Amino acid sequence: MSQTIERDSPVAYYEQLFGILRDRIAAGDIRPDERLPSEMELCREFGLSRATVRQTMSKLESEGYAHRIPRRGVFASSPDQSTVWTVHEGFLESQVRHGRTDIDTKVVDARFVAAPQHVSEALGIDPGDDVFALQRVRSLDGRIAMFSTNWFPADIGRMIAAAPDVLDGSGSVNETLRAAGHVTSGARRELRAIRTPESIATRLQIGADQPALRVRSLSWDHEERRFDYYETWVLTDIIPLEVNVSAS
Repeated sequence: MSQTIERDSPVAYYEQLFGILRDRIAAGDIRPDERLPSEMELCREFGLSRATVRQTMSKLESEGYAHRIPRRGVFASSPDQSTVWTVHEGFLESQVRHGRTDIDTKVVDARFVAAPQHVSEALGIDPGDDVFALQRVRSLDGRIAMFSTNWFPADIGRMIAAAPDVLDGSGSVNETLRAAGHVTSGARRELRAIRTPESIATRLQIGADQPALRVRSLSWDHEERRFDYYETWVLTDIIPLEVNVSAS
């Protein structure tokens, strides 16, 4: 992580500052319960607006890297290890943030396919157009916890298909997309607890009548281009879901 704000990066300034401060806390450069620099100090150090810095501080608090004490300031914290998936971010990023190191990702299929109807509708493409489908099984501490399929439009799919770390399960899809300039401006997620189809139950190694939580998510960029649509089946007895809510 760079320790300066990269002005030509597609990553939002507040996200870059969050990464810098998070890394300083994780590395021990800022110790737990040590007061963080003030908003004005951060504005001067990084050349950012106060609104941007406030957005960063709010993210640090919501993700467990900081806590606010009224009339005293914001102080560093260490996130507790947890299996919780915070659904506004990617699963892998969420687990790494919570200190999990026992995550195993197995890619079970990765190829171009004709888009199913719900995929074409979500991505705004013609039915039957080629999409790149990436299927993965993820386990925590040796227990299968989720099965996911991401569908990408053909041009973005070719980029994912050329990312060896994603295809061998060691890399993050979200980080690969961000590095290529596909930064999420907005997303819509639908959560439903339903009976698992037989094909999904087989992947999760559960009975066909056992329910699971299905999460469907569509992401788009600042130009409203839809670039990632996924469906994840989660066993919430292994991975509870967390939803963060902030006032505005």
